[in-house]
Formats: sequence, C-alpha cells, structure tokens
Amino acid sequence: MKVYGYIRVSSTDQNEDRQRRALSEQAVPPGNVYIDKQSGKDFERPQYKKLVKRIRSGDLLYILSIDRLGRDYKEVQDQIGRASCRERV
Repeated sequence: MKVYGYIRVSSTDQNEDRQRRALSEQAVPPGNVYIDKQSGKDFERPQYKKLVKRIRSGDLLYILSIDRLGRDYKEVQDQIGRASCRERV
C-alpha cells in the first residue's frame, strides 16, 4: 500500500500551506503529494492526472476536504469509483 495526497487551490495566488500541513500530519511522503493550482470545475488538471495514473487499489489517498477534489459531487463520485477499481500490475 502506498500513501498519496492531493492538494488543489483555485488560483495561483492562493496558498496551499493549510492543506500541505494536514497531509504532513498524516505522514504522506512529500514525493507523493500532487498539487494543482486551478479551478475544480473539471478534472482536466495535470497533477491530478498524474496521480490517477499512479494510484492503485489498496493505496490510500488523503485530501483535506472533498471540495478540493472537485465541485461536481456526481463527477467526484465517478472519479473515486474509477480510481478504486485500478489494480496494481
């Protein structure tokens, strides 16, 4: 099992320190933290896409709050469902 973290802030001038501290408290390795600085309107985010390619079934993903993943609750559920089905090869 690997541990990952995801941070999203809506714009480049927002600060991700609060989210970073929360992931640090959960002992997420700094190299496994993915950060996007853009809107949560969709999932076309470069670091999120990298994370999805790495995470596998049984891995653990920390996100400070579900709204950091995305704004559309249905789409967030779909993304979680897809990620949880990926098996390690």
